[in-house]
Amino acid sequence: MTHFKCSGSWRRGWCASASKSLSSNHALKPLVPTLCLAVVVIYGLADKLRNFVAGVFIPQYHFPYAVALCFAQVLVSLFVLNLLHVLDLVPLKHYSRSLGEKVLVPSICNSIHAVLAMWAKANSSNAGLFPLILPLLPMLTVGFSSSQKLASTPSLHISVLISILGGTCFVITASRGLSGVGPLEYMYAPLALILHSLSLTWLAKVSEAERRHRPDVQASVFDIYYTQLVNQSCVLGLLWLLHPDSPRQVLSHSSWQSLLFHGYLFAILLLGVVMNLLVGMSAMCVSPLAAALLHSARQLVRPFLQLL
Repeated sequence: MTHFKCSGSWRRGWCASASKSLSSNHALKPLVPTLCLAVVVIYGLADKLRNFVAGVFIPQYHFPYAVALCFAQVLVSLFVLNLLHVLDLVPLKHYSRSLGEKVLVPSICNSIHAVLAMWAKANSSNAGLFPLILPLLPMLTVGFSSSQKLASTPSLHISVLISILGGTCFVITASRGLSGVGPLEYMYAPLALILHSLSLTWLAKVSEAERRHRPDVQASVFDIYYTQLVNQSCVLGLLWLLHPDSPRQVLSHSSWQSLLFHGYLFAILLLGVVMNLLVGMSAMCVSPLAAALLHSARQLVRPFLQLL
């Protein structure tokens, strides 16, 4: 038992010292832009591939069950984190009720946002209102960060620049017109945007609060992310039980005998694990604005590339 405690302490100390040395090492600072670019490219490719797979999987196998997919996504994320913990790659503490209460708001917001975003994919809204207003996510996140008085709140100049960039992308995309936008999308898209921005800001707020505690009692970013996933599993599980598309209906109307069905499903879930982890870590380790820019990078760049 003592050995495991020492091992856990060693891993937490190693992670902290490694992060500190990376941030203070002047020789590695030139690599930071390259690492940021690599993260953006990986996220963009994962997002594009996930949209493609979902566009094939959902209509072909008639699987428009957004709540079920989001619930499975959280379970796979929990499995991956626990697997990394067993392999001594990620230090994790046991679920804390006090920490769970702190991340309850972002857990609920992120769960509802995930369901609404998956609903948009299931209803073929990849060219509708959801991607149109996504460039406004960084601007909205800056507003929430300022209202919460986060230490990572950007300066006024950066805030104005982000607002101009997001507004310009929105105007350029909207000027080309919208096709096939349903009535529900006019309500769901802004709601999803607000909830996502609020969840990123609140998650960063919890992370900043934990960093003020003593090193022996503070929760790491992985602990916070893990706790949020546990909360989300409860929220989405309850939502699935109350949803008209009950677990029995979903399980009975699925093509479980097909290997391609399993392949598409696991591809969507595993790509979602990578994307959600990158966004969550960006919000807690860098800033909510960085996470918002990462999530909306493709939509921010696409209008300008189409003008070339």
